[in-house]
Amino acid sequence: MDGRYESSENLRNKCAACYRQFNKMEHLVEHMRISFHSNHEPVCGICQKHCRSFESLREHLIGPLPKAECERVFKERGCDLCLTIFSNRYSVQLHREKCQFSRGNNGLIYRMANLGIQDELRIDNTRAKTVSLACKMVGGGTDGSLDLCARVCLTDEYEKIIFQTYVKPHLQVTNYRYETTGIRPEYLRDAMPLRQVQRKIQDYLCNGEPIWQIRNRGGKARILIGHGLDHDLKCLEMEYPEILIRDTAKYPPLMKTSKLSNSLKYLTKAYLGYDIQTGIQEPYEDCVATMRLYIRMRAQAHKVEDYPMASDPQNRNNFASRRQSELERMSPQKMLEISRSDYFCWCLDKK
Repeated sequence: MDGRYESSENLRNKCAACYRQFNKMEHLVEHMRISFHSNHEPVCGICQKHCRSFESLREHLIGPLPKAECERVFKERGCDLCLTIFSNRYSVQLHREKCQFSRGNNGLIYRMANLGIQDELRIDNTRAKTVSLACKMVGGGTDGSLDLCARVCLTDEYEKIIFQTYVKPHLQVTNYRYETTGIRPEYLRDAMPLRQVQRKIQDYLCNGEPIWQIRNRGGKARILIGHGLDHDLKCLEMEYPEILIRDTAKYPPLMKTSKLSNSLKYLTKAYLGYDIQTGIQEPYEDCVATMRLYIRMRAQAHKVEDYPMASDPQNRNNFASRRQSELERMSPQKMLEISRSDYFCWCLDKK
């Protein structure tokens, strides 16, 4: 419906973020209570509509049923990777050169990494505070379906390998999955035992801080980046505080509209512009992709708030039931201003 012909009552009951309309103001209040709209959501650069994820924003711009005006403008001067809108086509071309990544010359790094253990793990405060982890699994059990960690890689923000080694699993390997792992039996014969790998990685991540004392993001412990880290940490028989984990498989802006995870292969192609995991898969390549995705998400420019999370004590009563009458008298824009995110936005790691 054209905004010029919307009644003032409809406008009053229209969400200022996602533009949904409600028959009654009390319904809009309930919507705001459970939607957790905030300035950390992906926003259309044309109509300013808030979307729950970048996939939702992509559908809004160029999906099967896009908004016509937004689609037209986006096709003229929008970046299909980061979904940013620019003032003209020339600006888009200049931006695209920086926005588009490539696999680069990683083949040499892979071959060198295969020669043996690379270990630059040091407990100190001068090295990167953010590291990326990836593992490759072989199969165990009678049918080879049990995932066993056989290779692990850790990189820093500059895509330099900090630690990489083959891993000797506790259990017998019954399927080396060579077509995707490139791992042969001789690679694991004298490999580093799983317990030793686990201890080295955990000590490096905690950086001298006892794991049970890690309570916030401001300590010495490092931020851990990865894709499907729950699975990788389980196979490494490791635990790490959730507050320091940045998982591209579980980050709401990078998930599907169905709230399911996207594959790392898809995320890399859609948001970085190149292909990975073709043929034999390298953990280093996965580390680089997850770190690049994290840095791109962290670089988002969002309004700075003292208390950005809905779970912060200062925000817990923003939409309390006892404030129902007060909330119904607010404008939709005012409700959006007091609404907060229900997830930790990675842009907050810049603080």
